[in-house]
Amino acid sequence: MRFSGLRVLREGLTGNKGWKAHWRDPAPKPEYDIVIIGGGGHGLATAYYLAREHGLRNIAVLEKGYLGGGNIGRNTTIVRANYGLPGNSEFYSHSLKLWEGLEQDLNFNVMHSQRGVINLFHSDGQRDAYARRGNAMLNQGDDAILLDRGGVRKMLPYLDFDNGRFPVRGGLYHPRGGTARHDAVAWGYARGADMRGVDLIQNCEVTGIEVKNGAVTGVQTSRGAIRAKKVGIVVAGRSSQVAAMAGMRLPIESHVLQAFVTEGLKPVIDTVVTFGMGHFYISQSDKGGLVFGGDIDMYASYAARGNLPAVEHVMEAGMALMPMIGKARVLRSWGGIMDMSPDGSPIIDKTGIEGLYLNCGWCYGGFKAVPGSGHCFAHLMATGRPHEAAAGFRLDRFRTGFGIMDEEGTGAQHNLH
Repeated sequence: MRFSGLRVLREGLTGNKGWKAHWRDPAPKPEYDIVIIGGGGHGLATAYYLAREHGLRNIAVLEKGYLGGGNIGRNTTIVRANYGLPGNSEFYSHSLKLWEGLEQDLNFNVMHSQRGVINLFHSDGQRDAYARRGNAMLNQGDDAILLDRGGVRKMLPYLDFDNGRFPVRGGLYHPRGGTARHDAVAWGYARGADMRGVDLIQNCEVTGIEVKNGAVTGVQTSRGAIRAKKVGIVVAGRSSQVAAMAGMRLPIESHVLQAFVTEGLKPVIDTVVTFGMGHFYISQSDKGGLVFGGDIDMYASYAARGNLPAVEHVMEAGMALMPMIGKARVLRSWGGIMDMSPDGSPIIDKTGIEGLYLNCGWCYGGFKAVPGSGHCFAHLMATGRPHEAAAGFRLDRFRTGFGIMDEEGTGAQHNLH
């Protein structure tokens, strides 16, 4: 079933009775060529690109709950490619290009909106750092515009430009950045993978990973054993727990990141705005709600809920930057479990176990990376070679110290990233 304007019109005129389910609900088969553990954005994208780019069909995605029920449905929906460090910049540039063709590729409206991202700066040192970052982005082939105070005021007149501690001096504008609808991204990839023969198996929790003579042979699940020649772990904040089933200890800490949304308001914020000194970021959804967040909770946790000190911090930062939001009522908050790596950059690599592959360590960058992550991980699993855009995301960099990608310059401390 393909979507088109004519099809939508016809269904609207005939009571919408012709629509079919977007994907099947198959029972697991005894054996697959490839098993993907994790039915979030990264796992579904991996399965889709394995089928689309590499022609593989005998694939299963195993999800312990429902598809898209993890971090892909618990984020602030920001898409951007404004990274400055070699290794990261190439990857996120690759991912943004995939975002720009995603709706046509999937034949599905993921509500990708290139409304722009503005990173504010508040000091001469920050301005110089953003100028360097902007030049790196331009050299990479992406877009960047350094705005002075007047340029930011013209675009964002509602900011508190004279904040005593952090006066707004300017910003780095990334016009091709923006937002997308998180649920729709999961649904689009799920639909695309299913159409190409991938089995999407929900309510199927992996309880063990079978390894024999140094090679993976399959998984144990709540719905029985499944044999597999290759297994990919793509489970975000649960990466350490799942890898432990294969006897691996990962350099990952799991922390909770909270986000918030207000009641629907008339359009007022037409870009994504980030306040680095207060660690606050905000945009407005198509339904009118202000969507915003800040720091992670500063202790390790597997609870998909947050703490009140982090709530207070985010609200304070928002009020310091744009006092106009003070009367907006917060409707709800949620927490996603972040897999924080020591250098703040991801891992897409083989493991020491033959046939077992790992995709984790996305920290704050998981949503914007979904197309690039799935595309590069599928390439690795299908060919055994890293994709050139993700060649630096090696697991052994934390053991050897070679190739560390500390984008923020905050050192090897997970919760600082």
